[in-house]
Amino acid sequence: MDKITEIILRKRMHGLYLSRQCDDLVQLSRELLGLHCWFHRNVAFSALIRGAGLMGWKTALTKTWLYRGTLHGADFEDLPLLLAMHSEDSYLARCLGEEQMKQIAGEVISLMEDGVYSRKEMRRIFAPYYDAETIQTALSPWGGIFVYLARQGRVAFRDMTSRDFDLISAEPTLTPDEVLPEMLRRFFAAYGPATLADAAWFLGLWKDGKKKLSSLDLDEFTRLECGGNTYYFVDDNADMGDIPELTLLSGFDPLIVSYAERSAVLAPEFKNAVILKSGICLPTIAVNGQVAGLWNIKKNEPAVTFFAEQPKRIQSAAFALVDDIRRQTSGIV
Repeated sequence: MDKITEIILRKRMHGLYLSRQCDDLVQLSRELLGLHCWFHRNVAFSALIRGAGLMGWKTALTKTWLYRGTLHGADFEDLPLLLAMHSEDSYLARCLGEEQMKQIAGEVISLMEDGVYSRKEMRRIFAPYYDAETIQTALSPWGGIFVYLARQGRVAFRDMTSRDFDLISAEPTLTPDEVLPEMLRRFFAAYGPATLADAAWFLGLWKDGKKKLSSLDLDEFTRLECGGNTYYFVDDNADMGDIPELTLLSGFDPLIVSYAERSAVLAPEFKNAVILKSGICLPTIAVNGQVAGLWNIKKNEPAVTFFAEQPKRIQSAAFALVDDIRRQTSGIV
């Protein structure tokens, strides 16, 4: 690893609380712009890895859809800002049509106001009035109408582990263009050094994202050149610390999934073992900042697998860390 790449990795691990600790789950989620929770137990894993406790974790954060259409656990007070990034985007309108989408959305809100919170129950209620294809689209297991309502700040999951929904009031008050400068600043503060392509990926700016970000005022950020790319970050003069010899990373860990280019952490030969064809990113073990194996908890037992032979002390230390997470999450995830 060259010196510049090492600096980038040290700074990222510091910003993402992998070489220091954050003892408050809400603060952690706020600084990292949400914690990825396609599988809710990854929030618990990520919190413990970064030093936060799990007291009240199921309701401390709000589970909803954020960037790239993925589920995150976020600070409720932050939702109007985070949701504004995609509040005007609706894939469902292209599938159902604007009028029918709004009609179904209104009916879902009415049902929730009457105490119906489960997708399954709504399917039963809608069955006499809509064809099977419309119901499948609107009440899709991938989100459907609930993604549309979530982006408006009107609906979120009941808690981190529930499949049912609740009405909320977290409506965005700003447009995507109005919140973009603040979102970019917060991204570079936690995830930097990162490129504009990284930021566009993270924020879900699929079309001309890099070009859009390059039009913003970037003078407030410190710059670093590496491999022909420009990396931006917020220089707070903090002691970055060293890259830990051994680090557990949660499934969908931000150190891996938040960047367009991941080879500095995840070698190409290991990518298929870590990121499955379904898009699932497994919990991993990093040795000196490089992904070197997988870990998990299966049937309440720690499981550790390295891609290549590691010293006995590394194997033992990794097993002990996983077993500690198993102990702290037993019966709650």
